[in-house]
Amino acid sequence: MSIAYDYSRETPAAAFLARPQQQLLIDGRRVASASGRTFKSLNPATEQVIAKIAEGNEADVDAAVAAARRAFEGPWRTMRAAERGHILLKWAELLKQHADEIVEIESLDAGKPVAAVLRQDFPAAIDTLTYYAGWADKISGDVVSTREDALTYTVREPVGVVAAIVPWNFPLMIGMWKLAPALACGCTVVMKPAELTSLSALRIGELALEAGLPPGVLNIVTGPGRTVGEALVNHPDVDKVTFTGSPGVGRGIMKGAAGNFKRVSLELGGKSANVIFDDADLDTASKAAAAGIFFNAGQVCSAGSRVLVQEAVYDEVVERLTARAGAIRMGDPADRATALGPVISEKQMKSILDYVDIGRKEGALLTTGGERVGNRGYFISPAVFANVRHEMRISQEEIFGPVVSVIKFKDEADALRIANGTAYSLAAGVWSRDMGRVQRFAKKARAGTVWINTYGYTDVRLPWGGERDSGLGREHGTAAIENFTEPKAVWMNLNV
Repeated sequence: MSIAYDYSRETPAAAFLARPQQQLLIDGRRVASASGRTFKSLNPATEQVIAKIAEGNEADVDAAVAAARRAFEGPWRTMRAAERGHILLKWAELLKQHADEIVEIESLDAGKPVAAVLRQDFPAAIDTLTYYAGWADKISGDVVSTREDALTYTVREPVGVVAAIVPWNFPLMIGMWKLAPALACGCTVVMKPAELTSLSALRIGELALEAGLPPGVLNIVTGPGRTVGEALVNHPDVDKVTFTGSPGVGRGIMKGAAGNFKRVSLELGGKSANVIFDDADLDTASKAAAAGIFFNAGQVCSAGSRVLVQEAVYDEVVERLTARAGAIRMGDPADRATALGPVISEKQMKSILDYVDIGRKEGALLTTGGERVGNRGYFISPAVFANVRHEMRISQEEIFGPVVSVIKFKDEADALRIANGTAYSLAAGVWSRDMGRVQRFAKKARAGTVWINTYGYTDVRLPWGGERDSGLGREHGTAAIENFTEPKAVWMNLNV
């Protein structure tokens, strides 16, 4: 497979990509990094350089945090909540007007099929922004009657300056999961996009300014996590860190945040079980199981990377998954017929292929896929492992690629034992016509989300997150309002 992209042709994103350098966004202005250094952003489908991006450092973080603090104490916090909501709605309208440009940027930078960005990432980002724009003037407290001689009530106040650290697998969508509620609550933000996928954040940041966001309310500092991320986590004037990424980095963030007792919310890894009982609709379940692991090339924290199948139908489900994996159309992400694009980087590709070798050595049966496709771009054919034992590394460790482990189970108790038998607890799925069985499973599964006779859906109105190595706290819905506000009790003496 060989894909080439003509960067000279006129496309919606051509003018943005033609800039000599993509600069930081600090205090309402695009600026070069303090060091003057840059790094390259590659298209994972072609390995071509698509942009040079300013490489931020501690000095840039200091400037961004200072700007965010000024904006928090000044125009953003004191602005009427309804006006904040209007600005966020105008931002959403501008994003929709620039939809083709933003979708193209996201596809090129992350290797995502355009069809997937149009179906999932972009609509979800817009939905999140409009949802929390509506929340801006509805964040309220309660009157709590304590005694006759006092008026006692609570209010919710913005937590302050937020560091939002965003992953590379859904940069636009997950970025908005953090930005929209934080801004609606009256917080200001310093955002660090993933080094591998910084471009969509920089473009939507420009459009936020165009929508009327005051300078300093949203600052974007690009660069490596070991520099920019650590500086944000350790910064004494950052009040809150919201992070999506790996458990290892999450542990480091918790340690760093202890310096000034920052509030922390973490959405981390997953090794989710998708459980198929022998009375399930096998065609629908197998189709959903394939989509649940191969969507976004398996680079999804809630991917159903373990498909648990009851003994009587195990061979049939393995056969169906193998057939579906082999039929997935892989190719140019710009082609709207493409269903599977590349993984994000050479490093990630090598890690995934190493896990394929590990699976073989552990004795699992590779029924299809698991190979690099072509010699340019980071494409891996979707892999199905059968005869996987629960204790194998490919069953226990997050691969974060298009690799599924199919595990056999005996009965309901065995399925729960296996499903709950990892360090993760983000999500799970269960397929059966027995409504009592699926309800029992949903109750006992250690997962922040359980899908019944479906898999993979999310909605910003529902809480999202997990426990243990899957993270700390919840995003979405009212949980996000709590993430970015602090409750205050007010006691007024009436006998004066």
